[in-house]
Amino acid sequence: MFKKEFSLDIKGDVDDQGVFEGYASTFGGSPDSYGDIITPGAFAKSLVSHKRSGTMPMMFFGHNASDLPIGDWLDLAEDGKGLYAKGKIAIDDPVGLRVHTALKSKRVRGLSIGFRTKASRPDGKMQGVTHLDEIELLEVSIVNMPANKRSLVTAVKAADQIKTYLEKGETPPLKLIEDHLRDELGFSNALATAFVSLGKGAFRQSDSGEQEAIKAANFLKALRG
Repeated sequence: MFKKEFSLDIKGDVDDQGVFEGYASTFGGSPDSYGDIITPGAFAKSLVSHKRSGTMPMMFFGHNASDLPIGDWLDLAEDGKGLYAKGKIAIDDPVGLRVHTALKSKRVRGLSIGFRTKASRPDGKMQGVTHLDEIELLEVSIVNMPANKRSLVTAVKAADQIKTYLEKGETPPLKLIEDHLRDELGFSNALATAFVSLGKGAFRQSDSGEQEAIKAANFLKALRG
């Protein structure tokens, strides 16, 4: 089994329930420290296989397969950027709780995929560079040291970030309202953007204004059923 690491860029606080999301891998770009470039579609067959089997790659800390998984991957899917991942750390487990705390404080900075290469080819121009065209994904670990700085994990729920701002007596940016509308209330990108655009003129940049925006968003969600 090969291992390939990617960096984390935690934005805001990791969900208090242990949920986080982002990218476990990115496609294209410059070769990573191993000289590899992952091709778009490389995970497709493996993800289909997992879906058919009703399985998910396991979540470990530091590829420690001798210990129990520290959580579960809730969703893994390819998009134009890379391998999107949404996971939940088992915060009722002592090791999981430590990892969760380290993620929230941003002391832990990496993800690493454990995989088998099923199809690859050398780059036609760059010596020592390999394109990975098909990957069998076995596990995705949270690790300390990243190797690729382009993979992002965005932690979380916009509502939790807004709450944190307000609890500190600070004004959250309206962009978080847009994220809340789109990702947590189910608005389309266009509708969320339009709502926030209107809100810029209607809501004052204050705690009360932001709270009113959230109330209005929930009201509109209820109207939409």
